[in-house]
Amino acid sequence: MNAARGPRDDMITDFSRLLVEVEGVVKTVYTGGRGPAVVMMPEMPGISPDVLRLARWIRDAGFTVHVPSLFGTDGAYPTAEDGRQVVRRACVSAEFRAFAGGGTSPVTAWLRGLARQAHAACGGPGVGAIGLCFTGNFALTMTLEPAVIAPVVNHPSLPLDDPAGLELSEEDARAVRERVARDGLKVLAYRFEGDRWCTGRRFAAYRALLGDAFDGRVLPDSAANPSPPPFFADVVETPHSVVTAHLLDQDGHPTLNARDEIIAFLTDRLNPSAPRARRSG
Repeated sequence: MNAARGPRDDMITDFSRLLVEVEGVVKTVYTGGRGPAVVMMPEMPGISPDVLRLARWIRDAGFTVHVPSLFGTDGAYPTAEDGRQVVRRACVSAEFRAFAGGGTSPVTAWLRGLARQAHAACGGPGVGAIGLCFTGNFALTMTLEPAVIAPVVNHPSLPLDDPAGLELSEEDARAVRERVARDGLKVLAYRFEGDRWCTGRRFAAYRALLGDAFDGRVLPDSAANPSPPPFFADVVETPHSVVTAHLLDQDGHPTLNARDEIIAFLTDRLNPSAPRARRSG
């Protein structure tokens, strides 16, 4: 990928950069804040400035946020051509299962290990997990780790070739359903109404799997930022990233309200004694 940095790239100077090992595999994780742990996974094509904006909001709400580097150039502004290259590499990577029939992405086992380590370091009742786009469903799969008690599934795009599919093996789907029912977990999820990468059929499949534990919220396409970065305008080509690239940081805006709802969800489950004041942009 092109190493040149654009004027809107983020140097990530306000997070600690850690090398985290899980079962012999080492990945970079950006962490910051104090309080219960939240693992926030990046969307395609990587840890963009918009992803980092969300991470900072969560950090500043009273959590220790952990952002693992899974693909792309950390902090880079998402251009169309670089983004296409990142997607192509991820689709053939052994860590991900981008297409129907592939089952659960192997990288989720590493992410569950990260959640265990984060819980041990930060304490509290458990860990939050936020997935975005390519990693959207990973937040649900992470509930196979007992420490994860607050999953947020944002516009999950996998499998790319099956609008009604879930990026889960049959065995993991059963185990997730049993964990959610046994421990009374709730799963918060978001999508735009006309999103062709995360359709109503996919949300229906989540509800069929999880029943009333699945809280799927749908925003109108008119709420999406009309001027997202080039990757989202030219490659994604649809309202998609509710709380990152397509968020409008305007008081009372539906996408900003979604951000506040996510923070409230995390607070209720991970830090219930914290003040519940509404956050501003």
